[in-house]
Amino acid sequence: MTSPVRDLPPSDGEGDKVSDYTPLLQDAPQPEVAPVCCSVRYNLAILAFFGFFVLYALRVNLSVALVDMVDSNTTSDRTSKECAEPSPPTPVPPSPVPPSPAPPNRTSKRYQWNAETQGWILGSFFYGYIITQIPGGYIASKVGGKLLLGFGILGTAVFTLFTPIAADFGVGALIVLRALEGLGEGVTFPAMHAMWSSWAPPLERSKLLTISYAGAQLGTVISLPLSGIICFYMNWTYVFYFFGVVGIIWFVLWICLVSDTPETHKRISHQEKEYIRSSLKNQLSSQKSVPWIPILKSLPLWAIVVAHFSYNWSFYTLLTLLPTYMKEILRFNVQANGILSAVPYFGCWLCMILSGQAADHLRAKWKFSTVCVRRIFTLIGMIGPAVFLVAAGFIGCDYSLAVAFLTISTTLGGFCAAGFSINHLDIAPSFAGVLLGITNTFATIPGMVGPVIAKSLTPENTIREWQIVFWIAAVINVFGAIFFTLFAKGEVQNWALDDIGHRS
Repeated sequence: MTSPVRDLPPSDGEGDKVSDYTPLLQDAPQPEVAPVCCSVRYNLAILAFFGFFVLYALRVNLSVALVDMVDSNTTSDRTSKECAEPSPPTPVPPSPVPPSPAPPNRTSKRYQWNAETQGWILGSFFYGYIITQIPGGYIASKVGGKLLLGFGILGTAVFTLFTPIAADFGVGALIVLRALEGLGEGVTFPAMHAMWSSWAPPLERSKLLTISYAGAQLGTVISLPLSGIICFYMNWTYVFYFFGVVGIIWFVLWICLVSDTPETHKRISHQEKEYIRSSLKNQLSSQKSVPWIPILKSLPLWAIVVAHFSYNWSFYTLLTLLPTYMKEILRFNVQANGILSAVPYFGCWLCMILSGQAADHLRAKWKFSTVCVRRIFTLIGMIGPAVFLVAAGFIGCDYSLAVAFLTISTTLGGFCAAGFSINHLDIAPSFAGVLLGITNTFATIPGMVGPVIAKSLTPENTIREWQIVFWIAAVINVFGAIFFTLFAKGEVQNWALDDIGHRS
């Protein structure tokens, strides 16, 4: 039998083919689909979901705890006076029920850290995170992603447990600790991509990957208000103890229940193993070394890089500054701010899950090509948020509309989970971890410089200044969407298929 890879049409210089040469999208007989219920591949997706849930909880909990760690006398009040405070609720007649007891004693150490110091503490995570992206992808391609991802989250959880001790030692110790947490988290996404290259059948990629990565959004939604509750009823130290212990529990489950490949899994059925193996037979390369030069010359890869960078610019701007905008411009109180800051990420989580289902449905049932689906979902997930982000800056002090627009903007970003975010697996499944390491390295830069630039553009903290911040994020988003649409591909590239033609 001759492998279909042998007869690929000529490339245009970047391994770009005319049609979508993704197995299962051709007229050749398709392998029998293994049931979804109780399947090992979906169990992997669920465990990964909780892993990324923990990962983002460990990442963002400091943002909330820091408010309680810092002596309020050392922070300056930048609240804008352009918008009036929201009207207080209508008074309610006194209730015969006795008032709730006061919260327990919340005494804990406070630190004299000014705004600049707090910025260094929050930003130090990314300096570690950016370093291990490419090494993480490379190591995962060589030894598998299970242990790399597991120990990456375990390391972050253990360092989180030591956060109160590091804070007592001083700012320098805390900054180093956060950078070490970033080093651990930096390997996780490339390691997961590397695992899915062996586990995800092409027509189930969107569903499986969006399920697993959606945990990050829900982790943000839950951990932000939960951290606030823990700070209120106990004290900030318990935020780090709680999430650190949860991370260790997840690690034990991950090590016991997961394998790097279907071939090494002890409880997978023969039918599911054969389904996955036959689905991926003509996509995985037998190359022993990573083809670095062809990878770096690949225009489809750079299309993902530009899209990933552009998307993360607005994502990180909102992730770090949305609570600030709601407090200093819209003047929501702290309780409302915590809940409203989490609402957009709940919408994004829901959109990620639904977009994964829709993308695979379009490919399997409606015969849409892979590249067409990736382009459609990327356009929706980047231009849609840009429009509503700009609109949010121009509705002034209409609190309800501002929250609605910011929520819609973040929610629509969830479509990208079935767009450029998983395109690495389409163009080079065998090197997906390496490719994600490359794109995520560039995509981490907005997390380091985006909020700094936004802060520098809002010295007077006016609505006009914030409009400029939103405009910049929107323009970058639109540029990334257009660049990806022009140069993205949906089929395995020639440089990722060397030697595979010898297998049939």
